[in-house]
Amino acid sequence: MSSVTVVGAGVIGLSVAHELAAAGHRVRIVAARDAAASVSAVAAALWYPHDVALTGEVLGAARSTYDRLARLARDPATGVRMRAGTVLSRRPEPDLSWTEALPRYETATDLPHGPGVGGVRCVVPVAQTDVYLAWLRASVLALGVTIESAEVGTVGDVGGDVVVVAAGLRSAELLGDDDEAYPIRGQVVRLANPGLTEWFTDGDNPAGLTYVVPRAHDVVCGGTGEVGSWDERVDPAIESGILSRVRELVPALADQPILSRAVGLRPGRSRVRVEAVAGHGRPVFACYGHGGAGFTLSWGTATRIAELLRADGHNGADGHNGTDGRKGAHGHNGAHGQNAAQGQNGTDRQNGTQANSLYR
Repeated sequence: MSSVTVVGAGVIGLSVAHELAAAGHRVRIVAARDAAASVSAVAAALWYPHDVALTGEVLGAARSTYDRLARLARDPATGVRMRAGTVLSRRPEPDLSWTEALPRYETATDLPHGPGVGGVRCVVPVAQTDVYLAWLRASVLALGVTIESAEVGTVGDVGGDVVVVAAGLRSAELLGDDDEAYPIRGQVVRLANPGLTEWFTDGDNPAGLTYVVPRAHDVVCGGTGEVGSWDERVDPAIESGILSRVRELVPALADQPILSRAVGLRPGRSRVRVEAVAGHGRPVFACYGHGGAGFTLSWGTATRIAELLRADGHNGADGHNGTDGRKGAHGHNGAHGQNAAQGQNGTDRQNGTQANSLYR
């Protein structure tokens, strides 16, 4: 049984820690920021591969995470819900490669959002970030993971037989071998929810990135995607623009009061980095660069890290290689070896317009 230190306590770090602990490793998380103070807490947490290169590995991780989150949505305590919505497109030939990770979807044309606006309608997981991150943190603690609050300067600052660097934007600095990472500034404003459940994203909006993601008591409205900006201050002018766009997209938001506002720095990179990193005198693994898709890729990425450790000869307690039979994100939900939410959201990976609409 190996001792593993995971650097980072956002959704990626917590998910990695969960899978490694469930596989029988002794796991410790070290992070300067708790999950509630990380960029993960700012996210709308809509399953959608945003601000990330759509490689085969990314689509596989997105598909795996969809299935896991769909199972978790059966338990209200997780804060995950399956919600219908639309990804709008204003281009004649939009990139729909991301739909390969969906169990099913419908194409939509002539939507009431302007001439030539079409899109993809689908049902995806949406996480209430405060609830989900608290639930995930409690789940890893229940598996025996310890969490330590500390600033980490380099990989050498932490102990453990194995180190997994999942510290988001700081990961490249900690590893010291990567000049491809960069911040993507995201600003959101949260409005009172007038009873909405359907979400929208409009990445092609000529006025700027726009999304509306309803949650239980609020609606996360965005947004921005400012590459290279390190500014974590709320910009009132940007907020005004966001409010104008989302209220045009969803008029029901016109009179809703502002409940809160936030800024987060997404960990951008040319490609998601999930791999072994040589030169540290012990096994070290990189796990970062997820852009705006941390929630979307979290469980698939965590599974991949567990696979890499096994391939390196670290099998956990008694050679245990999986999460079946353990408590945590699987244990109290059943569904071992089952597909995601069958009979509710479908997992047959059918594409295109469906004879049985998702919205009937």
